[in-house]
Amino acid sequence: MAKMGSQDIVTPSADSLAATARTATRRGPAPVHLWNPPFCGDLDMEIRRDGTWFYLGTPIGRPALVRLFSSILKKEGDAYFLVTPVEKVGIKVQDAPFVATDFTVSADGAAQSLTFTTQVGDEVTADSEHPIRVIRDPETGEPRPYVLVRANLEALIDRKSFYRLVDLGEEADHDGARWFGVWSAGRFFPIIPAAELAGL
Repeated sequence: MAKMGSQDIVTPSADSLAATARTATRRGPAPVHLWNPPFCGDLDMEIRRDGTWFYLGTPIGRPALVRLFSSILKKEGDAYFLVTPVEKVGIKVQDAPFVATDFTVSADGAAQSLTFTTQVGDEVTADSEHPIRVIRDPETGEPRPYVLVRANLEALIDRKSFYRLVDLGEEADHDGARWFGVWSAGRFFPIIPAAELAGL
């Protein structure tokens, strides 16, 4: 039970959140950016690095329920919340809340577009509003690629998809340096400095 002023607020359960979310999303996508309910405490829910959702230490085995929860996910700073019009609970995310498990390549004239699909069925085309970014592990040098899905929520691009991206890559000038990366929707997304390409 979390306290807010003189009121006691009971932390919602996964079932109560799901029920409220179903009602709130009945007419379309959840406008979580418009919802600012009181914080009701943390829920024992976690999204693992591979995109699996856990509740009370057990994987959530119903894909439809995971998709519902993913639709009311919100990030504020470095923290993640499930939000409905009347409640807001904190959850844990090991890495990124989504995993991009595949992508398609389409061409419009000479320009190609890369459209990613996540483990919860979201589709997003990499462009200026949905950039791809790649960070390197400071100890191992292993690349960790992400694509922005919506409202500060990213998808970790899985290994097989990243290897396919590399196969599509080419060198280009970017911010005054030579980089190896990929093009999508007319924008170049750098992956690694061209000078370090042999180590990728």
